[in-house]
Amino acid sequence: MREAQGSFMATPVDDILSRIHELELELEAEFAKQRAGLRFGFERGRVRFEQEVARRHRELRRGVARYILGANPLVVLTAPLIYSLIVPFAVMDLWVSIYQAICFRVYGVPQVKRSQYLVFDRAGLAYLNIIEKVNCAYCSYANGVIAYVREVGSRTEQYWCPIKHARRVLDAHARYARFEEFGDGERYHAQLRRQRTTLRQEGESQ
Repeated sequence: MREAQGSFMATPVDDILSRIHELELELEAEFAKQRAGLRFGFERGRVRFEQEVARRHRELRRGVARYILGANPLVVLTAPLIYSLIVPFAVMDLWVSIYQAICFRVYGVPQVKRSQYLVFDRAGLAYLNIIEKVNCAYCSYANGVIAYVREVGSRTEQYWCPIKHARRVLDAHARYARFEEFGDGERYHAQLRRQRTTLRQEGESQ
């Protein structure tokens, strides 16, 4: 929202963001329709497939020996390199969690809920063998940490430097569209206070 004559009015950017949000909701509704045909539901937070579907899933599972023997040897050789990344991911996860636990409290910025970004539900898929389940858990963790850290970073940027770049930014985070325009020095400090207030209010509305 932009301030105009003492009141707030929607800008074209706000209208576009609103339409994007509506499309995201429409996309999620379409995903829900697709999931409905897969015959599963939730029980105490866990995914539960219908009995016949679960039986068919078990039949589709490839044995570990067959899975390994059918793999490209070069792909197998890359496995240690892939899994070595667990160390920097874990360090980043821990360090960013410590950072926001301390600094966000000082800034008055609401903390990012890490649990919302790390989702591990693929282990319940009976058509995956143990190796595939471990791979899925690893990918869930790595990409979940990236998404979690990105949100912490975007809140940090909104607090300290909510200014758009002069050049196009590929795949900018969700907060970027509402940042201040590059070169708008006249309004910057007043808008910086507004950005910080908006950020703090997110915590109050949670």
